[in-house]
Amino acid sequence: MPSTLPDGDPVPADGALPGSALAGLGARPFAFYVHVPFCVTRCGYCDFNTYTATELGPGASRDSYAETAVAEVRMARRVLGEADLPVETVFVGGGTPTLLSPDDLGRVLDAIDKEFGLAPGAEVTTEANPESVDEEYLARLREVGFTRVSYGMQSAREHVLKVLDRTHTPGRVPQVVEWTRAAGFEHVNLDLIYGTPGETDGDWRASLEAALACEPDHVSAYALIVEDGTRLAAQVRRGELAAPDDDAMADRYLMADEMLSARGLRWYEISNWAKDADAACRHNLLYWTGADWWGVGPGAHSHVGGTRWWNVKHPAAYASRLAEGVTPAHAREILTDEDRTVERIMLELRLADGCPVDLLDDGAVRSLVADGLLEPVDDGRAVLTLRGRLLADAVVRDLT
Repeated sequence: MPSTLPDGDPVPADGALPGSALAGLGARPFAFYVHVPFCVTRCGYCDFNTYTATELGPGASRDSYAETAVAEVRMARRVLGEADLPVETVFVGGGTPTLLSPDDLGRVLDAIDKEFGLAPGAEVTTEANPESVDEEYLARLREVGFTRVSYGMQSAREHVLKVLDRTHTPGRVPQVVEWTRAAGFEHVNLDLIYGTPGETDGDWRASLEAALACEPDHVSAYALIVEDGTRLAAQVRRGELAAPDDDAMADRYLMADEMLSARGLRWYEISNWAKDADAACRHNLLYWTGADWWGVGPGAHSHVGGTRWWNVKHPAAYASRLAEGVTPAHAREILTDEDRTVERIMLELRLADGCPVDLLDDGAVRSLVADGLLEPVDDGRAVLTLRGRLLADAVVRDLT
């Protein structure tokens, strides 16, 4: 089941933000994340805030979800006041957003546009499972304003997909990518997972080859994490499946970087490779560079001007609060200047552009350069080497 929400300070019933958050509003880029908390089945490795039909219970439904999300968009406008906030990116995640109809997703996007205005050339992404879309769906999705689709491919090997409880077949991914291109989408991402129990180097190589054969302009590759409370964690604990091996994970990452780079996809964040700057996920870049965003949906997190908050988790509780005209926020925290600096280092260091060295301790930087974990500094920014990417968490600890 989904993990628990963190504790925090109470949020006013009307969702009002402190003056410190509203100061400078509009000077920073602004985005929306929309969480769709529905799935047909729960994958064994997943601890995201998602619900199958049997888990959902009364008080919430897919049919009414779009209007509930629209109500939060309207609340966001009231809370943020009259500031000019053109929305640069919208990212719809889940769950499986494409369990909602394109028209429902379009209604939420239209509300964002009406209340705030989409910036010219705004990036509008939805995640999708390969089995959840067809030609007609994708054509309509493009018509309602989406510009980018991110597919959960995960693997091209059936036995690996089975361990992950994924329901699509490997041959489905090339088909849906072809349909996506035909519908007029320029930007397509494929998500891959490496380190699944039972996956071999050959399996991972085959998955990378299959992904590249689809000619996406963006690939994300993530190491499998065994999250507490998931079915996968229980299987590992009982000895039914082997725990992921750190050395194998490192080898798989190196293989991914080598193969993706050879095909013209360059890393711009530790787990993300893109054909060029236009293909990079602008929404995630806003997260990594300290922008403002409003998270719509149960369990969604938001950040505005150093204030972070998170919504109640269950869709029924979320819908009930909005129906009563009160904020769905569960709790919040106001980050100190020190918190914000540490987070900036943690996030920007993951990027190929790196982090300004004036935020860092000179001695630590020199030591990490000598150890081959940071590139020699010649432009005022600290950038991870390939080896540094493998040990990024340790590098961040040394620098913070």
